[in-house]
Amino acid sequence: RVVAMCVGKCSRIVGPCLLVLGTLSVAANILLLFPSGATKYLAEGHISKHAKALPGVWGGGIAVLLAATHITAVGWRCASCSDFLPGCCPQAFISAVLSKLALLGAAACFLLCGVGLTNGPLCLYNASEHGRGHSTLWGYPFLDAGSQEPDARVESYLHNRHTWNICLEPAGIVAWNVILFSLLLLVSAAEMVLASLQILNGCLGCLCGFCEGK
Repeated sequence: RVVAMCVGKCSRIVGPCLLVLGTLSVAANILLLFPSGATKYLAEGHISKHAKALPGVWGGGIAVLLAATHITAVGWRCASCSDFLPGCCPQAFISAVLSKLALLGAAACFLLCGVGLTNGPLCLYNASEHGRGHSTLWGYPFLDAGSQEPDARVESYLHNRHTWNICLEPAGIVAWNVILFSLLLLVSAAEMVLASLQILNGCLGCLCGFCEGK
């Protein structure tokens, strides 16, 4: 009975936490599509391919929110039962399956956002600094620099803010991408931890139930 109480309480904590994180993930990814609140760059197609892939929407968002909604509903429904109910085991199993889906989605979000953060933003920059004439063009200046000098990308981009002004448009795009991709990395990492915990919790629920005796 003690284990059942722990399983139920864990679900009522993990579920709402995943709801908040999933919503935050969706919001952060949507913001990536609108640098500094501007809409024209999305219309023109001048948005990072990793932002347009929407990993925070389908991976850290929808997949996690589906699991979170079920976990939260089951946790609170079974909190009021006075004895073990046969329906608790199937619900616990579904909870574990959805948590695995959430774990995969969060992991995919983490990987894609990590690559997006490493490569840097798509922006209008001075191509002459990379030996491409004296014109400006849309591209990934920090990725281009890294392809020429493999050790330069991390040093000149993430660790050296003085290079961020290479991007002429959108205004403040480097900081915008760094902050939001970093936020998505933190959110997806937290989602993976909570989803993994709920997988174990769901398996225990199959054996002991979510119900808490009174």
